[in-house]
Amino acid sequence: MLCDYHVHTIYSDDSVYEMEEVVKDGIKKGIKELCFTDHVDYGIKRDVDDPLGPVYLNGQPITNVDYPKYYKEYLYVKEKYKDQITLKLGLEFGIQVHTINQYEALFKAYPFDFIILSIHQVDDLEFWTGDYQKGRTEEEYYTRYYQELYDVVKNYKNYSVLGHMDLMKRYDDHDGYDSFNKHKDIITDILKIVIKDGKGIEINTSSVRYKLDDLMPSKDILKLYLELGGTIITIGSDSHQEDHLGAYIEDTKKQLKALGFKQYCTYNKMIPEFHNL
Repeated sequence: MLCDYHVHTIYSDDSVYEMEEVVKDGIKKGIKELCFTDHVDYGIKRDVDDPLGPVYLNGQPITNVDYPKYYKEYLYVKEKYKDQITLKLGLEFGIQVHTINQYEALFKAYPFDFIILSIHQVDDLEFWTGDYQKGRTEEEYYTRYYQELYDVVKNYKNYSVLGHMDLMKRYDDHDGYDSFNKHKDIITDILKIVIKDGKGIEINTSSVRYKLDDLMPSKDILKLYLELGGTIITIGSDSHQEDHLGAYIEDTKKQLKALGFKQYCTYNKMIPEFHNL
């Protein structure tokens, strides 16, 4: 069964992919189930109805998801295509410790199936712009990144999986920095909390299109997760356009199986459902 559990649409500020087009393309590609996981990044973005108005980036307004519109369209496509594809409601929460209360309120507002917990920025500094890394060594920015992730999972529990757990490698200079062994202790502590809380991790297949030299998270992290007793794992393309959707998922399943995983998960009302690889 081909499933994609990391999918962005026009409701994310970095995509223009219409939700219904995603569904149509998913059906054409043979995807049996997908979960919409559009971006929410409190701290660096505001909601569409915030009285302060939008934040501007390079002269363009950026906001979080228009939740009422998002939910309404989700219900529409879910019903319209119910005989052709299974659709699930999710979001990708770009959490920081100081924004946890905003996510707690949002989580209670809608009947989510699935939530990705991601760290996209620290201290309201974005990774993709390089603002967070500026003036820091790799050692320093990985250390602060993993500390933020640790502090978030200690204090926030309304999520399903950790998204692209070693995301920083997408933005480093690829000079052979051994982030796993240098930060193995805190990675282990993070994974122990995740497992104890009944949560999971995702494997994000965008590592292929970004031409990274390892899976995301790395094979080392995946093996450690398995050794610690982790069983919940989802697979997502992190798609923002048609050619991303469903990409490399079947090959990733084979790699997971080779690492020793037996199953992967989909979600229904925040409960994992297991499928054999």
